[in-house]
Amino acid sequence: MSATPTAAERIAHLRSELDAHNYRYYVLDEPSIPDAEYDRLFRELQALEREHPHLVTSESPTQRVGGEALSVFGEVRHEVPMLSLGNAFEEEELLAFDRSVQAGLGLQGGDLFGGGASVEYSCEPKLDGLAVSLRYEHGQLVRGATRGDGSTGEDISSNVRTIRTVPLRLQGEGWPQVLEVRGEVYMPKAGFDALNARQAQSGGKTFANPRNAAAGSLRQLDPKITASRPLEFCCYGVGQVSGELPATQIGMLEQLKAWGIPISRELRLARGVEACLAYYRDIGERRTSLAYDIDGVVFKVNTIEDQQQLGFRARTPHWAIAHKFPAMEELTELLDVEFQVGRTGAVTPVARLKPVKVAGVTVSNASLHNMDEVARLGLMIGDTVIIRRAGDVIPQVVQVVSERRPADARPVLTPAQCPVCGSHVERTQLVKRSKGKESFSEGSIYRCVGRLSCQAQLKQAIIHFVSRRAMDIEGLGEKSVEQLVDEGLVTSPADLYTLTFEQIVGLEGFAELSTRNLLAAIADSRRPSLARFIYALGIPDVGEETAKLLARALGSLARIQQALPQVLTYLPDVGLEVAHEIHSFFEDGHNRQVIQQLLARGLVLQEEGELHAEFAACATLAGFIDKLNIAGIAATGAKNLAEKAGSLEGLIALSQDWLDLSVMKGLNEKAKQALREFFAEPANVALATAIDAQLRAFGMHWQSEKKVLEGLPLAGQTWVLTGSLEVMSRDVAKDRLEALGAKVAGSVSAKTSCVVAGPGAGSKLAKASELGVRVIDEESFLAELDRLGQ
Repeated sequence: MSATPTAAERIAHLRSELDAHNYRYYVLDEPSIPDAEYDRLFRELQALEREHPHLVTSESPTQRVGGEALSVFGEVRHEVPMLSLGNAFEEEELLAFDRSVQAGLGLQGGDLFGGGASVEYSCEPKLDGLAVSLRYEHGQLVRGATRGDGSTGEDISSNVRTIRTVPLRLQGEGWPQVLEVRGEVYMPKAGFDALNARQAQSGGKTFANPRNAAAGSLRQLDPKITASRPLEFCCYGVGQVSGELPATQIGMLEQLKAWGIPISRELRLARGVEACLAYYRDIGERRTSLAYDIDGVVFKVNTIEDQQQLGFRARTPHWAIAHKFPAMEELTELLDVEFQVGRTGAVTPVARLKPVKVAGVTVSNASLHNMDEVARLGLMIGDTVIIRRAGDVIPQVVQVVSERRPADARPVLTPAQCPVCGSHVERTQLVKRSKGKESFSEGSIYRCVGRLSCQAQLKQAIIHFVSRRAMDIEGLGEKSVEQLVDEGLVTSPADLYTLTFEQIVGLEGFAELSTRNLLAAIADSRRPSLARFIYALGIPDVGEETAKLLARALGSLARIQQALPQVLTYLPDVGLEVAHEIHSFFEDGHNRQVIQQLLARGLVLQEEGELHAEFAACATLAGFIDKLNIAGIAATGAKNLAEKAGSLEGLIALSQDWLDLSVMKGLNEKAKQALREFFAEPANVALATAIDAQLRAFGMHWQSEKKVLEGLPLAGQTWVLTGSLEVMSRDVAKDRLEALGAKVAGSVSAKTSCVVAGPGAGSKLAKASELGVRVIDEESFLAELDRLGQ
């Protein structure tokens, strides 16, 4: 006869049994016992833990009720950025994505519909919830975080622990020492309806849709509230991993499922884009019958090695795309059109609508984008219109129901004066720049010319300047900024740094402590990074990534201010139009004055230094000639001219020597004539000379290219990073290698100089061993960086 188990043994047995039942219920969708039996086991475990509190552990199934309320969420830095996905709204966009994937993988002979060299994709519904990261160490859940801005999220560990579909401890064995799981927290439709019914009955706030309910529930400071909400989790990928995972997207997800992590039950493999479209149509037809809201389908290249080869843009992967469903639509009435003034002075028409529910959200306003859109729609005030939430998010007027137009409908007229400051409103001009010419046309945007004398523009400029991703001045919300502007205390961003205690303490919402806190936050913002400062200035078309690029490449505010448009186009992803916007901003006298005032009032920019070595070495004479935009001279012609001329002076001389130019190969007669005519214009000679001089001044001239490279210790070498780096991120490692002159590649070949292999290194490490390429670990890599002065 066996001995009666001890309390500790019975508790361990119950936990193991309940974990197994949770896995079968939530992950496999194969419940093995009735709910009543599960509840009996759960209550037995609760009773035993109450009797023996010293045996309670954090991973027990009973510990999902939520702990003490938090005062604020902490920040979590994502070791591997949580990137967003590019979107496809039309079938042609998905076909274009497939073509780009095939081109990126070097496939030949594949057609658009799965024949020949078609690509395998994983397919799964795009859940409409909140993206989160779950970090497991040694199989135990240690942290949960929101996506945030992709680089930094909020620590919501206490809340994610309350979600029953999130395993507190992984099943099975063989999991990596560190496993970061990424997925979506969402609220099923039935749970949403039940929650809203409870909220209405208790007099609480009801939610517009399941996504808002999920996001609001997950970000409660009191985990007990989160625990009471019907949230679920579904995994779609991984972040940081310190070991090996299967070599395909679907294989990796199936492995996570075996460890107890829920994945989509609709996960499928599709060979070729036509199979993807068939999956999209099938899910679309079943969309309303699913137990949860989705807003599209996500397609990912299935082979992990192919994903690595395809790589990333600034914020989105080249190997994945979200194919969105057509937006939901409703009819309503256009009550009026008002005009709002934005940060750059754009006067934008806004539709005021008779409130209507669209895809679960009440819509009463919709942007009309610009007056060209109003004209395209043929819109009149009083019309019945079709409203759509584009991508299920942004309300949009898509069509006028003209047969319902009332007799008293009124036209929509552009205001002649700014509705805020009364300044003149003018229509912008578009400048189209192509080889050899500029053409001008009317733009679609009307702009108030009042600039910072217009309170609307000033308020929006200040709100942007102090925002978290810009100067990050905590305590200056929209209402506070409006007060400061309305009271005349702030007339430009520079005035923030002259504010006194006496000026602030009398404002609504400010007491002595909050005033001191605001002044401290303003003082703390005096040492921004160069990238933050550039972003904070609000240059048109310059977002965070472009600001970081400018700071990293040019290295100083002075160079950024001086940079000519043609020099700025040497930066990746900066086209001539954006380059002209940047140059024009710093040419403006008022903008220069504000920057001078900011620096005079104590701002000290951090991370200023030398031109980035990689950028310094990127200028070639062929590229310089191409950037002059001479009609008929494309990249090949520019290369031939560069080889013949050798310098700007040689190019000018060549253009004037008709005999020498006439026998030159690789240029047709029209291009030769265009070259002569270009340098016959003094203004063009002056422009080319100015660009040449600036390249020299910046130290990025083609004549210094070899010298710059030869002066770097890893010049001419190709390095590969693989596996997880634990001390520094791969981005930092890449930057430091490039600063030493090395090229960082995504694949290993016989020409590879060295492979840095961290934990989890797979096929690249194997290939390096096969080819006899030098391999070092992270410790040796850091030592080498120290030795080389990096």
